[in-house]
Amino acid sequence: MDGVLVHEDHLVPGADEFLAELRDKEIPFLVLTNNSIRTPRDLQARLRHSGLDIPESAIWTSALATATFLNDQRPQGTAYVVGESGLTTALHEIGYVLTDSDPDYVVLGETRTYSFEAITTAIRLVERGARFIATNPDATGPSRDGVLPATGSVAALITRATGREPYYVGKPNPLMMRSALRRIGAHSRTSVMIGDRMDTDVISGMEAGMRTVLVTTGISTRASVEQFPYRPTLVVDSVADLIGRTATPFAD
Repeated sequence: MDGVLVHEDHLVPGADEFLAELRDKEIPFLVLTNNSIRTPRDLQARLRHSGLDIPESAIWTSALATATFLNDQRPQGTAYVVGESGLTTALHEIGYVLTDSDPDYVVLGETRTYSFEAITTAIRLVERGARFIATNPDATGPSRDGVLPATGSVAALITRATGREPYYVGKPNPLMMRSALRRIGAHSRTSVMIGDRMDTDVISGMEAGMRTVLVTTGISTRASVEQFPYRPTLVVDSVADLIGRTATPFAD
């Protein structure tokens, strides 16, 4: 989503036309984000404000992927959550009980206001045997004033205190891509991942068996591609370059 369709809440030029073409050709799609703060409804409103009309059902977050994973692993379980409504809502909707009393899991997500008290509780619960899950490994997140510590940084703090590594569900774990494919009934061989980061989007798409398109409207650049031992299937300047070729993006 960020860096592909929008950039700092502004529409990437051509993103609306690109999505309109997908709809016209009846090509199913999902918009993915590693950020677990907002619910799909919140994100839908944010995207609409930017000029994109995307239904809730077409938005897939690391919070939803985490809830899906936990529902598969331990249905009707319990969790202590450090995060915001995007994560707590996703867990409530699968029937999880949120508690700090002997939970099955400690689930760490994104929040703008990490509480030292909440992190301390998480550390103690992990020490007592709660399984440690994190929505994504991103070390920092953007803000108008500069970078903010994100899930990966706080997870490192908990790991240092407990010696326990979390299981990260979001990108670059291909699990998030596979759960997204199942969401729309798609197969990796006939699907394409479009992203702006080599270290999360491209690698997770590739490891999920998809062909990949890197756009340079976000984090990675054409030059930075050469720093990685793997490559995207295609590099373009923007999703606008895919207009007119959404059905055959890799044709010459």
